[in-house]
Amino acid sequence: MIGVDSGAGVVVQVMDEAKTAEMEAAITGWLERIVIGLGLCPFANRVVDDARLRIRISTATSEEQALTDLQEELLLLAAADMRELETSLLALPDLAGDFDAFNQMLALVDLLLDEAGWHGRFQVASFHPDYRFADTQPDAPGNLTNRSPVPLLHILRETSVAAAIESIEDPAAIPTRNIRVMESLDATQLDELFPWLSRS
Repeated sequence: MIGVDSGAGVVVQVMDEAKTAEMEAAITGWLERIVIGLGLCPFANRVVDDARLRIRISTATSEEQALTDLQEELLLLAAADMRELETSLLALPDLAGDFDAFNQMLALVDLLLDEAGWHGRFQVASFHPDYRFADTQPDAPGNLTNRSPVPLLHILRETSVAAAIESIEDPAAIPTRNIRVMESLDATQLDELFPWLSRS
């Protein structure tokens, strides 16, 4: 990320094009090989195939900047025709702090949804390289279902979620099924699917 003088004495953070391309490739690979490839999200394939998923690589380094970018994405989705743009992934590769800090920020995300009147229209799912569900050990296989190459906020339309749930025979069984998938992976498969974990 580089600083560019806007001409008004303000330095705007702009991500290098090569890094942006690298981040987009990592996220797309995660979607294709893990989320879709392992069947973790039964309805993700349709949105990706129809090119109705937007990926935004944010330069935010603070919670305030991340929430500003999130609000911009919510406004963009609200104004878009869902037949052309259904959902958005906000990537936060430069966000300061560890998973605990990221997890605490989610309370502010929920507050933003509430105060801006987005509840009932949108929900936000979260992913992180070190994601950990409550009351689990860091190395629990189930945590891998939400481990992504970079911190992510996934904005979903409530109508899309409701329709997807209705189309699945037993949606409540998805989390248990996904944990079993992760438990079935051997060390070689884990290294191939989650290379960023072995580098951390």
